[in-house]
Amino acid sequence: MKSPASFKKAAAWALPYWTRGQAGRETPQDLFRVLYYGWLLVLTLKLLGSAWDVSWHFKWLRDDLAPPHLLNSAGTALAVALTLVHGYTGYGVDKAALRLIQWGTGIFLVAVPLDLINHRVNGLDITSWSPSHIMLYVGTFFMIAGVIRGWFMGAPPGRERTVVLGALLAFFLENVHFPEQHQEYGILSLGAWDNNATYAEQMLLQFAADQMDRPVDRTMMAGFTLPVPDYLYPVYAVVAGLSVLVVARLLIGRFGAATLVAAGYVGFRTLIWPLLTFTGFPPSAVPFFLVVAGVLVDVAFLVRMPAARAVLGAAVVTAAAYGALVVQSAAMGPVYGALKGQEGLLGAPPLATSSAVWAGMGLLVVWLAIEWIAARRGLQPVTSPPPRVAAPATT
Repeated sequence: MKSPASFKKAAAWALPYWTRGQAGRETPQDLFRVLYYGWLLVLTLKLLGSAWDVSWHFKWLRDDLAPPHLLNSAGTALAVALTLVHGYTGYGVDKAALRLIQWGTGIFLVAVPLDLINHRVNGLDITSWSPSHIMLYVGTFFMIAGVIRGWFMGAPPGRERTVVLGALLAFFLENVHFPEQHQEYGILSLGAWDNNATYAEQMLLQFAADQMDRPVDRTMMAGFTLPVPDYLYPVYAVVAGLSVLVVARLLIGRFGAATLVAAGYVGFRTLIWPLLTFTGFPPSAVPFFLVVAGVLVDVAFLVRMPAARAVLGAAVVTAAAYGALVVQSAAMGPVYGALKGQEGLLGAPPLATSSAVWAGMGLLVVWLAIEWIAARRGLQPVTSPPPRVAAPATT
């Protein structure tokens, strides 16, 4: 625990910076690092809270003061504090980064009470794809985008810049992929039901059944665990998730960047899997296919022409992602079986393979847009010195 002397020392260091300024203000390097390591702490709390939250909601009836919500709330409080610091002092961000952070934080804060009202009116919200939940993801999307821009524009070249940018992009991928966890948990929970076992408490199952106006049976269980069309999971993963890997490869500018960002997120999901299951929480399928897709995104960037790279890359990466999902769907999970004393599927949610064409077309459109924006704005990867953005300080 820090002593009062430590707090006084920290306050003495910070208070001289608490002056009014415009976004783009030249920022001392030590202050810049403190601000962005603060954002890393925010996103770490969000990562831990959200990973626990999905598993929690497949086991217990919803509770506003559940531990995962409290963990997320701590991250939200720190995010609001950092947003206020950026907005008041102008340190650490240019105007575009500040607007993204402010809009993202604002949308998130509006979504929180709307989500609470939604649960009060409609009871259990049995899908992560509901409007109030999507608002939370959208707010976080803009917030992290602003943080990524702020770091990208202001951090000096070097290993720290590359590593932190990679971490921020991995957090970005986690937020984009987050709603897909409903199906990743759902497929194993439905498999457990088919093997005469359940992860959810009886009160949660009965609550869901009452909302569907039917008994607790397999039809109800399928509606609770997999309430969206089968094509949604692969199409969204390819169009939204893999677009993040394309951006990561462009921003970092090094071969292997997309692979490492995907592996960072998938590695976290792999590590937390036994932590949750051994403490009695439901398991989930892990999106290993993202790593396969990340490798091929990196390979696609060996093609020098942006348009050709987008066309070839979208086709190859989509085919690889769907192929990896087919393999995952067919793989039996011995670890899952050992934990529950029964066979189970440690694979992937239901896969509508016919949707690959639409997923590939969607990825192609987004990839071409990313390449166009990068070329128009003269985007330089992190291996190049960042453009200097500075405005006179106003006190």
